[in-house]
Amino acid sequence: MKIALAILISYLFGSVPWALVIGKLFYHKDIRQEGSGNLGASNAGRVLGKHVAVIVTVLDALKAFLSMMIAHSIAPGAEIYAGLSCCIGHCFPLFAGFKGGKAVATSYGFFLGIAVFLTGNYFWQFFFPIICFFCILYLCRMVSLSSILSLLIAAITSFILKNDISISISLLILWIFVTYRHHSNIERIMKGTESKIKWMGEKHVKS
Repeated sequence: MKIALAILISYLFGSVPWALVIGKLFYHKDIRQEGSGNLGASNAGRVLGKHVAVIVTVLDALKAFLSMMIAHSIAPGAEIYAGLSCCIGHCFPLFAGFKGGKAVATSYGFFLGIAVFLTGNYFWQFFFPIICFFCILYLCRMVSLSSILSLLIAAITSFILKNDISISISLLILWIFVTYRHHSNIERIMKGTESKIKWMGEKHVKS
């Protein structure tokens, strides 16, 4: 019963669409109607500004971390299920017509929860995937590709570290899920039409 409650709470936490809330509350904009229409940090930044992208990223990551913290308190052993449930809630939010984001920032909150509540290995479980994300982003300047590859690296690293098999499998499942959510991005990457960020990796030439 407690495990089911933890999973339900986590799904509801994940269903809070922070990009939509901030857009409507402070900017009177529905970001679902602009940019890519996605309820994630990337589109929030595209429509509302870089600072909003940072805020949404942090809030979306906290959703998974807090979900796992609650699960750790009321149903120890259910942290993994809670984190995954939160990521699913982010992608299919009850409070936004089941059309949400792609769970990248939420995944990093999940990584942090694993480090804090399950393994105690902060560098390899949390900081290393983030470092990989920014290194890949610097090279390709595509958030989608950086997200997919960094999550894959996190899953592979978990197997190499010989974590509890449930942790490693959950990270592999999460990578598959997030990759599927990026199917349209993958198509654009293959066609060479995927959008690239402009604030990293560019050379500035003095006139």
